[in-house]
Amino acid sequence: MRPRSYALPLILLASATGARANVALLLEEPFAKFGTFNPTGHAAVYLSGVCAASPVSLRLCNPGETGVVISRYYHVDGYDWLAIPLLPYLYAVDDPTDVPFEMDAKTEAALRNRYRREHLLDIVPDGVDGTTPGGDWTQLVGAAYDRTIYVLEMDSDEDQDDRFIAAFNAGLNRSHFNLLFHNCAGFSARVINSFYPHAVRRSWIGDAGLETPKEAAKSLMRYGRSHADLRYRAFIVPQVPGSLGRSREVRGVLESLITGPEYTLPPLAFVNPLVAGGMALAYVARFVFHPGHGFPGNIGVTLSPGDIASNLAFDGRFTQTDYSHTGYRRQ
Repeated sequence: MRPRSYALPLILLASATGARANVALLLEEPFAKFGTFNPTGHAAVYLSGVCAASPVSLRLCNPGETGVVISRYYHVDGYDWLAIPLLPYLYAVDDPTDVPFEMDAKTEAALRNRYRREHLLDIVPDGVDGTTPGGDWTQLVGAAYDRTIYVLEMDSDEDQDDRFIAAFNAGLNRSHFNLLFHNCAGFSARVINSFYPHAVRRSWIGDAGLETPKEAAKSLMRYGRSHADLRYRAFIVPQVPGSLGRSREVRGVLESLITGPEYTLPPLAFVNPLVAGGMALAYVARFVFHPGHGFPGNIGVTLSPGDIASNLAFDGRFTQTDYSHTGYRRQ
């Protein structure tokens, strides 16, 4: 497959000047059968100034490196969090020119397994007789093949990165994942709030107090827009085209009850119309948040990997991109 410009979002994610760094929430759409059962999607955090000494050890980035995506996972060698470099996290490759034009299940599995063998054998060893192991490790790389990702980004600095690295390297990294109370959204909130306290909050009405990726994005958007000095911006990393199923709209808890295929609200309206009416009113009046509305789509699809390479490397970081020709818009 010939390369395509889907690595361009790397420039937008990693763009920085001088000693600036970035912290970004990745709000990822649900996909496949589990996405039907749990339409809340996934949350992760991108840190442009933090790199991985290993998937479970952090350090400051060296010149030319573009940071890591860090998130909480279920049942990956017993770890609570893992850190993956940005490009492999999105596309399961080390070189932007290797990002495929389109994706199918066979190629996706091959790219992921090749990256696992080259970089992740310590935490994801081969299966019996050298076969590819099963499990949730596949979520570590190639995320943009399975789903569209909404990015909400703000400035940070090296001092914040230093404090974060020291705290996470010193802390216990053993899994206690729980879908309701110790999930990816809760972890992402913890990471971002370590940079900016109270930036990410939960909704006690819209999500019944549970931490969800969509509410994390909604609250971070509010925080970013109210702090102009952090230069809040938002954009989309589109799902790579191909024969894989398309990801679906991310939802919160209340939204899933009202609009999901389980049709929870009509039976509840029959049993307790006051509760059902209150849920519907709260949803319509306050808790609707569609991340795709107001975000630019198809960022820079006309740019080639060569265009990407020409924008690389200013004082060890990606250059500040001229967003006017990429389809990127400040929010």
